[in-house]
Amino acid sequence: MSETTLECLGLPCPQPVLRCKEAVESRNPRRITVAVDNDAARENVSRFLTTRGYSVETSMSGDTRIVTGTRGEAGPMPGLSNDPAPNDTHSAVVTGQRILVFIGADTIGSGDAELGGRLMVNFLSTLKEMGSELWRIILVNGGVRLSVPGSPCLEQLQSLETAGVSVLVCGTCLEHFGLTPHRRVGQTTNMLDVVTSFQLATKTVHV
Repeated sequence: MSETTLECLGLPCPQPVLRCKEAVESRNPRRITVAVDNDAARENVSRFLTTRGYSVETSMSGDTRIVTGTRGEAGPMPGLSNDPAPNDTHSAVVTGQRILVFIGADTIGSGDAELGGRLMVNFLSTLKEMGSELWRIILVNGGVRLSVPGSPCLEQLQSLETAGVSVLVCGTCLEHFGLTPHRRVGQTTNMLDVVTSFQLATKTVHV
């Protein structure tokens, strides 16, 4: 069995995933072990390997997170091109209409934070009117606060996810705010996923 081991301790997002991607594409290992030093990187590497057809196990060695991916002889599953979420079954994937909503704060506009918070609730509540064309929501910077308990928008995001909308939450941002274990909607993401999502979207909305 061909094996590859990567030490990605201390590497900023999205370097652990990029190194993992390069190793999978160039070496095609049947077993790959990746060492990272934070939970966001662990989730991102685990999800990437899963999309490439690997069975993933994680463990701890002190403060180091060990992600191990193993696959059979058939080789990695290619998935949907470079889509960071190839198992997305939302109808937008089928129709080809992909609206991406990029949210960089937990409020809309400036001038009054309370008003901005109410506007965000109203905005997310109304997004369902886009119907099947709404494909993905990405939360970065202060926007990740919308994904944790106590957010007045959490229920709206969970409802959209249940309806089939992909929700990606920046792992580096969650780590920065100390919110990684508190995320209650979506998948932890990295900048590779963000850039790929912009590439795949047919229309983007920035909030």
